[in-house]
Amino acid sequence: MSWIQKLYETYNSCIVNKNIPDIEELCPVGYSVQNAHIEVVIDQNGNFRRASYVDPKHAKTLIPVTEKSLAGRTSGIAPHPLCDSLQYCAGDYEKYGDRKSHFKEYFKQLEAWANSHEKVKAIHTYVSKKTLIKDLIENKFLAEKDGKLAIVEKTGDKKKVKITAPNENDSPIVVDSDNLHPIMKVLSFDDKGAKNQAKVFIRWKVEAADSLCSETWKDKTLFDAWANYLSSLDSIKGFCCVTGKQETEIAQKHPSKIRSGRDGAKLISSNDTSGFTFRGRFKSVQEAASVSSEVTQKAHSALRWLIGRKQAFRSGDQVFVAWATSGTLIPDPCANSWDFLGEEFQTQGDLSSSIGDIGQAFARRFQKKLAGYKANITDTEDIVVMGLDSATPGRMAITFYRELTGSEFLKRIEKWHSDFAWLQNYGRDREDKKQQIIFEGAPAPRDIAWCAYGSKVEGKNGVKLLNATVERLMPSIIDGRPVPRDLVERCIHRASNRVGFKLEKDGSQPDFEKCLGIACSLFKGFYIERRYIMALEEDRSSRDYLYGRLLAVAEKIESMALSFANEPRETTAARLMQRFADRPYSTWRTIETSLAPYVARLNAKAPGLLNGYKELLDQICCKFNADKFTKDNRLSGEFLLAYHCQRKWLNEHKREKGQWITKTAEDKNNLTEELGE
Repeated sequence: MSWIQKLYETYNSCIVNKNIPDIEELCPVGYSVQNAHIEVVIDQNGNFRRASYVDPKHAKTLIPVTEKSLAGRTSGIAPHPLCDSLQYCAGDYEKYGDRKSHFKEYFKQLEAWANSHEKVKAIHTYVSKKTLIKDLIENKFLAEKDGKLAIVEKTGDKKKVKITAPNENDSPIVVDSDNLHPIMKVLSFDDKGAKNQAKVFIRWKVEAADSLCSETWKDKTLFDAWANYLSSLDSIKGFCCVTGKQETEIAQKHPSKIRSGRDGAKLISSNDTSGFTFRGRFKSVQEAASVSSEVTQKAHSALRWLIGRKQAFRSGDQVFVAWATSGTLIPDPCANSWDFLGEEFQTQGDLSSSIGDIGQAFARRFQKKLAGYKANITDTEDIVVMGLDSATPGRMAITFYRELTGSEFLKRIEKWHSDFAWLQNYGRDREDKKQQIIFEGAPAPRDIAWCAYGSKVEGKNGVKLLNATVERLMPSIIDGRPVPRDLVERCIHRASNRVGFKLEKDGSQPDFEKCLGIACSLFKGFYIERRYIMALEEDRSSRDYLYGRLLAVAEKIESMALSFANEPRETTAARLMQRFADRPYSTWRTIETSLAPYVARLNAKAPGLLNGYKELLDQICCKFNADKFTKDNRLSGEFLLAYHCQRKWLNEHKREKGQWITKTAEDKNNLTEELGE
């Protein structure tokens, strides 16, 4: 029960901290958040005044709930006490709708506490008239067809929908989805592929001359009235396993809607009292574990709030959330270094510096950013990292759980980003097409999954594989365990298969560049004892490293020759990269032979530059051990590190007066500076 205790502590710590920006979204006990669609305004005497659509940006509405309605309504009728959907709070629903009305249950519950507050009494008076749907249809807030609430259904055409009405002789109408009634545009399709206005959620405003707050979801006196009413009800008393208190009100049902408003899965559930549920071990669910209503509501409210604060990794049904019980802002363990550092620390590198300098600059920026967290997070701060997933719609499991101190958590985050730091090129930002995402650091778990499996982790069909991969990577980030070897090998294999990536019209391959950086990052971090750096290591003479350097120089020779002829196409080295990784010696002879026409072209246009490339090839070849050079064994991922570093080195240097010198910023797009003449 440690997880629920930590969430309970988080709630109690954060609810009193007014410095947390979105603390108002942390629900009081007996309340929940629901997205409203229509706002109905009445006066203090229960008369309809007007209605309006709720802006989706402000749709989150704090509503009073019962233990049963908070737990979900998939297994029975459970009205909310005040705000609810049309199927519950509209007394005239059966006249207009297509399914059974639950108004009797709603009205009975509302009547029980109507006298506890003036606003509740006014709403009770209005709904007793049973004219809610009639009033909304007359004011054009609901879609009507043949005197009934219209229903929208999917068709085979994504741009077309079918509008029907719950009449026996109804004739469906097919219309463009863009021409739907406004209320239909905010509703979601259900499991049957229909949009039903029974799900339209109503929130109330009661305008009175002596009231400064007309919104029921903001009136604190109404909150107190509902809390007092709840305390007056009979309940089961018992021992709470979280607080250790006797004679507390024990929860009979536990909340759902943890990950979203449509989430029916629960972390604690015991609604099956027949069959083999207890297998003879217990007479009742309380004998297994009992939790007070206050604890379960506060804990689930805190978890729902934490997930909604966008400090969680989400993919389908999977959620990973990390938090400090005090509410202090902490780093996201599932973020890449670009997102971790933030705009004030992000950089695209200085072209006038070498990769080694870039690596040192990254370390300085990272330490500076981490120092900001260390100033706010104490060494003994309680940090929790929790993973949630559900195999079925009604049951949720905790798939990952760690409790750490603040110092332990920051140390492991620092180790992950430092050990797996490499130059990353993610191409253009999806939102800001002009921005290039080029950074030094570690990739995110989602990026690693994409690098390993490509399109297999994209779309609905790839969610399971993506989630499984992220779950396997979390112990590497949080516990400091080695990254699974098979993921490292898959990333290396995919990065080596360059022909498998799309070639753009300008000759670039953005997906390959992204995959290459991630593969290098994983290999460097996996073999951390080899102490690879983000720089060209000219003294490293291992066979795999030298072969990677040779490939980069060969590619540069051909690409320069092609650029002189304005031919944006793949080089031979790029096409044969996978074969080169499998059989380097035999493939190198093929690549070297194919360079002849490009060498001739460079000799005619840039002989000085060609001499520089030849010198590099000679220097690299001289470092080989003769026996190892002629072996045709498969290359390890080390050749990708050397290839990446050598290619970067070549892009940062130019030939001048028979020497390689570092380019300046002005040289970046100046091809004549490459000629070495």
